[in-house]
Amino acid sequence: MTTARRRRRPGAFWTALLASLLMVLGLTSTAAYGREDDTAADAAAEQVLTWTAGDPIDRYLSFPKTAVAGKATIVFENSAATGNTTSMPHTLTFSVSDPEFNDDVQLNILANPGDAQGGRHSVEVTLSPGRYFYHCTIPGHGQMQGILTVTEGGGGDDTDAPQTSAKVDGDKNAEGAYIGQATVTVAATDTGSGVDTVEYALGRDGPWQPYTAPVVVDEVGSHTLRYRATDKAGNAAPERSVDFAVAAPPTDDTTPPDTSATVSGERDAAGAYLGMATVTVTASDTGSGVNTIEYALGADGGWKPYTAPVMVHEVGEHTVRYRATDRSGNTAAEKSVGFTVVEPPSQDRTAPETSLKLEGDKNSDGAFITSARAAVSATDDDSGVSKVEYSLDGGPYLAYTAPVIVDRVGHHTFAHRATDKAGNTSEARKASFTVARGGGVPAPNCAEFDERHTVFVGTVDTGVPNRITRNRCTVNELIEDEKDWSSHALFLKHVTAVLDRLLTDGVVDQRERKAVDRAARQSGIGRPGQSEGYTKLFDGTAASLARWQHVGGGAFGLNAAEGSITSSTSVDGMGMLWFPARAYGDFSLKLQWRDDAPGAGNANGGVFVRFPKVHDHPEESRPEWVAVKYGHEVQINDRPDGDMYKTGSLYGFDRVGLGGAGVTPKGTWNDYEIRVVDQRYEVYRNGVLINSFDNRGGQLFEPPRGDDPGTDGRRFASGYIGLQVHGVSDVISYRDIRIKEL
Repeated sequence: MTTARRRRRPGAFWTALLASLLMVLGLTSTAAYGREDDTAADAAAEQVLTWTAGDPIDRYLSFPKTAVAGKATIVFENSAATGNTTSMPHTLTFSVSDPEFNDDVQLNILANPGDAQGGRHSVEVTLSPGRYFYHCTIPGHGQMQGILTVTEGGGGDDTDAPQTSAKVDGDKNAEGAYIGQATVTVAATDTGSGVDTVEYALGRDGPWQPYTAPVVVDEVGSHTLRYRATDKAGNAAPERSVDFAVAAPPTDDTTPPDTSATVSGERDAAGAYLGMATVTVTASDTGSGVNTIEYALGADGGWKPYTAPVMVHEVGEHTVRYRATDRSGNTAAEKSVGFTVVEPPSQDRTAPETSLKLEGDKNSDGAFITSARAAVSATDDDSGVSKVEYSLDGGPYLAYTAPVIVDRVGHHTFAHRATDKAGNTSEARKASFTVARGGGVPAPNCAEFDERHTVFVGTVDTGVPNRITRNRCTVNELIEDEKDWSSHALFLKHVTAVLDRLLTDGVVDQRERKAVDRAARQSGIGRPGQSEGYTKLFDGTAASLARWQHVGGGAFGLNAAEGSITSSTSVDGMGMLWFPARAYGDFSLKLQWRDDAPGAGNANGGVFVRFPKVHDHPEESRPEWVAVKYGHEVQINDRPDGDMYKTGSLYGFDRVGLGGAGVTPKGTWNDYEIRVVDQRYEVYRNGVLINSFDNRGGQLFEPPRGDDPGTDGRRFASGYIGLQVHGVSDVISYRDIRIKEL
């Protein structure tokens, strides 16, 4: 559940900046905006929220779960009175870098029994409705974390937990098992403060995951899905569960899966692995699909489900056996891989030393203009540097391989550390700086462009945040689901490699890794006749149509039975249905259209391409005209008279007469492909090229369009996709809309 970011007050920003600077200089133990005075803060705030810490390094001893929006005094105590007998310092930090949580409280309190306040600190803040993520920033204390839920004022009387239920859907066989897959829909209602979170877990011991959409379970066997919910007042519903079984669909598949395993890790001259070996098992099945993968340690070890690479630390010789079973019950022959693990030869006890160099042009205030370049160096005189890591703005530590470009406007904190080959990790060092607005920054070198909020694999939304990784590409861009993969197994192998790297870097956790992996397997990308490198923009479902937006007159209605949309016969006017999720450069767009005009007339419609975001042009009183003036309309019009631009024409630029692939009868579906590379446009109707037009060379409009800005005929190198509706008499239908970048 994502909480929208709130605009920070200018005064709060500069106060927080000053406090952060003081902490870096060692002038105060606290980097939090507000004041640090126990008596005054307690009197000024309407509520007091207290955290305590002691000897444990994996948890706070006490902490609040809920609060009410408004003023509050936050008290953090880490003292002898709260059980700290080792003088271990702890921090209480509110994260401001995760888009899923509020970011309007910048709090970073460092407390220990020997400080000037005796380990007890308090700060006055103002809380907004939503959720705050807090944690301890001292290295090694990553499990000291939690969530504070803040509700609107007046919601404190809610003591009733949400009501929950679950429903399992799918086709069943005679024994009551679901054939092929089961879909579990969880519902939660709360008449008090409202539902805050809904979670589910697969199996009796599976981890809890946020519930965002019906859960599809396609693994053959018996299953239990647990579910629960919490309202905004912090009331938690008791855990409930539903049991069901999934059976393999009828198939003539008799071929077991293909399996393989690789061993990775640092090795010595004799080939033995130093300290640890990691075994990665893969399996693919072109028939009914892989159902389970299992592994066993040693010649006599019991079989265990394989869910992630197996890490072996014990010194000695090892054998890992593995096998896989497909959904038709075919089990691959057992295979094994052998290796040796030895102790790393080092007595090194000294951690590496790191330093940071910040480069870039600065303004008179000392802020970097447009971007800052952060270069980290590390040295170790004993065993040598093994890895260098950095953390930006309190985010997860990522592997440092090259200077980091920080180009987001605002104040930033850059932390860095290093680990040597003996396993010694240095204390994190931090530096703060500000990036001011300036000129453009070169785009990162990513395979695709995808800035959606969550990770999609094909049309499957995983719900995992689409974070920016260390090379400035998003997770979506690294998945490359729009590439023309030659097989589903090859695509899955690529996704596995990407996810393993992101898991190692700390960009995703194990739960998120499983969610993306599951979506990749459901996507069908790379299977013959199923993807062909194309991404579905509209697949005939209401959920798919909801990703589009309508502007202007007219309307489209969904025909669920045939998976199409048809322009309205009751809502008149010209308008456009457009796909705002992303812009496309060079592409092949495929769709089907049908002339459904009433009577003896013919429909007049079209496909708009390469137009800018319609809402970025407020000067246009009719946003649908942004596509007309700035993009290209590929015409659909089989009428023998009237408008000179017929099917396949680029309206106003290049005329095509009726003919070419022939005119199909009304009510007949036509295949349409529009290929755009650079400024060349090719239009195919039912597999036949009916127009090839080069948009370079200064062609003028036929006729001119008055205030149209493109006076030399040329258009943008990238833009959005849209479908035109002309009016109630020009009824036209579309379906199976898909695109592939070229």
